[in-house]
Amino acid sequence: MDKNLTVTIGKYLFAIPFLVFGLFHLMDAQGMAGMVPGFIPGGVFWVYLTGLAFIAASVSIFINKKVALAMQLLALMLIIFVLTIHLPATINDMSAAPNLLKDLSLAGGALLLSSLAQ
Repeated sequence: MDKNLTVTIGKYLFAIPFLVFGLFHLMDAQGMAGMVPGFIPGGVFWVYLTGLAFIAASVSIFINKKVALAMQLLALMLIIFVLTIHLPATINDMSAAPNLLKDLSLAGGALLLSSLAQ
């Protein structure tokens, strides 16, 4: 398969789940507010902001504008989630490890996409 076609398909496949995640955050902000660490005030605000950030990252990919910056910011946000939400949860309960690994791998994918977009 042609490398450019593979990259194009890959970036759209990467973007679609973030669009869906963003919509889920906006549709169920109250339900997700409990995931925001207790030491961070304004739980539901952060859920809405995260949802908008996921949607913005997807839109950036779909319209091919500021993709490198959007993916760097997405990776940073996901790494913050790993450190503040998933790592403490995994330390307390190993069954939380899949979420840590998911966000860590998504951050890596975002950084790879960022490097391709530059």
